[in-house]
Amino acid sequence: MTSHPGFHIEEFTPSELETVNRYFTNSDKPVFGIIGLPEVVKGALFARYSRSPKSVRRLFLDEFANDVKGGIETIAHHDAGRGPVGLAHAEQLYDRVFTQYGDDSVAQLGGAHLAVEQASNILTKVLEWGRLGSYLEQSTRYIFYDQKLGGRFRYHTPTELEVVGMVERYRSEIDEVFATYSRVVGELVGYYEALHPKQEGDSDFVWKSTIRAKACDDARGLLPASTTSNVGIFASGQAFEALLLRMQAHPLDEIRWFGEQMLGELRKMIPSFMKRVDVPDRGGAWTRYFVEVADSMTQIATKLNADPQPSPSVTLVEFDPDGERKVAAAALYSYTNLPDSQIREMVSAMSASEIDAIFDAYIGTRSNRRHKPGRGMEQTFYRFDVLCDYGIFRDLQRHRMLTLEWQKLSPDHGYLTPPSIDAIGATPIWDAAMEKSAALYDEIARATSPVVAQYVVPFAHNIRFVMNLNAREAFHMLELRTQQGGHPDYRKVCQQMHTAIRDVAGHRRIADAMTFVDHNEYDLARLETERRAASKRAALGIADPSADF
Repeated sequence: MTSHPGFHIEEFTPSELETVNRYFTNSDKPVFGIIGLPEVVKGALFARYSRSPKSVRRLFLDEFANDVKGGIETIAHHDAGRGPVGLAHAEQLYDRVFTQYGDDSVAQLGGAHLAVEQASNILTKVLEWGRLGSYLEQSTRYIFYDQKLGGRFRYHTPTELEVVGMVERYRSEIDEVFATYSRVVGELVGYYEALHPKQEGDSDFVWKSTIRAKACDDARGLLPASTTSNVGIFASGQAFEALLLRMQAHPLDEIRWFGEQMLGELRKMIPSFMKRVDVPDRGGAWTRYFVEVADSMTQIATKLNADPQPSPSVTLVEFDPDGERKVAAAALYSYTNLPDSQIREMVSAMSASEIDAIFDAYIGTRSNRRHKPGRGMEQTFYRFDVLCDYGIFRDLQRHRMLTLEWQKLSPDHGYLTPPSIDAIGATPIWDAAMEKSAALYDEIARATSPVVAQYVVPFAHNIRFVMNLNAREAFHMLELRTQQGGHPDYRKVCQQMHTAIRDVAGHRRIADAMTFVDHNEYDLARLETERRAASKRAALGIADPSADF
């Protein structure tokens, strides 16, 4: 078994422990399942989770337990703390179906909510890689990360450093980085409060939430990839199995250890779906396949022996010049009884104005960004090579329906310094933090591997990744990520992608149809979002929530 890296263990009163043991699969591990609760309660709990510094068990005790007690028994009866009565019967049914009909499709029918806490930002990206799961991660925009947990700053210490005797050195330098973050984020709050005074009509909550988001956005570049987060996952048995197989094959100790813990907890909830994960000739063979492919590709890539050429932050690498006509043909297909090849031939002979008419009809009148054209837009693709800071990558990586692959995080591509850092006179300590992290990265890479060394690289450092997406997914991502309340840096990336679709690919019709892409710049982007949320709360008679600032 992979060694335990060490975690803070929460403390509960006897009465709290009784409640925790009833609705969670354990009370003393960072990986656990949620049981015996209606799906709506689980969903609300995870939604609240993403905006809170609390663990999900503490959050449940503080904000949900009283509402659940007394009402839950009418929804699900319990049997000696095991969860809803009938679980054994359901397991027998699934086992029988597995045996008779095969397990791949059936494994999509059962799912589980799983909480993974105190996970590094290296691990969270692995957890969120799969397309067929739902994820909510603790946000760096709403939480000050200088709040300690168990007397320590919130970061993971890789067990690989124990072998080379670098644990104390690592902790000393990471502690210093977090202390710098604490100083900088505090000064940024004061800076933005003075720059953007509270406006008449805004509550303290609206104003302070906006200021905090702005300060956290700028300061998070100091946070190392070892910074820990909490992730709520809901997925099918099949999706969890695929995730666990990838985790078993991963070179990092942390990821393999968490995979083992997740498997143990999932077997308490959906055991029938987890049977083959660690069977030697099933999951074991699958894991070995992943390892062998990774080793072979690493050897080949090493032989390339080349330095990266200078490139823009966003490059449209590949597109189809005939993409718009192919979209027009695909749009017509389901409205005719003609073969696809015949429709394409007819569309190829159409005039530009006729193609315009097809696009106008197919796109229709979009009153908001959620009104998206149909799957005909999936007929053309764009491949972008992107170089941006790791903090922004973390946001864009959540768009899992596209094809996204990234390179290892390192100091090789430089780092970003927000203008506000210079405005508060913090550029020297910012640069010093980046330089020290790069030096530590080199030491750890030599002593262990570049994979382990990723933990020390701050979010401000750039990472290279590729996004391959069809036009329909481009509508979703570019219109969402350029909204006023978005982080200014991922807004810039997506604005450049939209411009490239129009000007480089020449797909004017597609780009112009993305009417909710916002190319404007804003000083205090979150303010309008917070104001709208406050208006909705007021309309429902709900007071502004309390928060620690």
